Amino acid sequence: MGIYAEALILYILIFFSGSSVISASGDFSSIAEITKLLVRVIPSLALIWYLIHKSTLTNLNLIRGKYILASSLDVRFKKKDLISAAYAYPCLLAAGFAVTSASALSGTAISVTVQMPSSQPQWLVLCVSCLLSAYLEESYFRFYLLSKRDEMNMNAFGALILSVILFSVCHIYGGPWTFLNAVISGTFLGFIFLKYNAIHGLAIAHGLYNISVYVINAVFN
Repeated sequence: MGIYAEALILYILIFFSGSSVISASGDFSSIAEITKLLVRVIPSLALIWYLIHKSTLTNLNLIRGKYILASSLDVRFKKKDLISAAYAYPCLLAAGFAVTSASALSGTAISVTVQMPSSQPQWLVLCVSCLLSAYLEESYFRFYLLSKRDEMNMNAFGALILSVILFSVCHIYGGPWTFLNAVISGTFLGFIFLKYNAIHGLAIAHGLYNISVYVINAVFN
């Protein structure tokens, strides 16, 4: 039960603590965004990676007198990260386009207020924020949950379902269509992680997708 308690506490503290900072004016604020990164995103990201690292160190394999770290700790950027990103990014775009089109056809278009940057420095802050926030979500919902499936006594499919459910609940604030988009996107990302075990590719694709949403809104609105 220890690992379930750890996962639940992390989930609540990171994604439902209400610690994110929002600009009081409703406009994009670089200061608010940087504060959010420093107060919530970066510390949460460091905590997740520490827990994964600590867990892996307790499961060292002794081979020919040398300690070999489990593969889940191998977080070097590799070719498989490029491959996973190449699969994930178009999948995310396709899912977003399909859900947005379906919502428009149904007459209940997605209506989420987006705080748009208005200057180049703000766009730079936004891009950094999107990438780090994507790393945080991928580190928890894919890297942490799916890598710890053996500790949870779950098979890959069960861990994937848990990951998708928790990921989708975090996006329910945007309504049923946003929830549906998260279900589809989370499923794609989970399958890709299980196949390639590549966190960097998924995080980069996820971050680029979030940036793309802002760019599309800036162009068409």
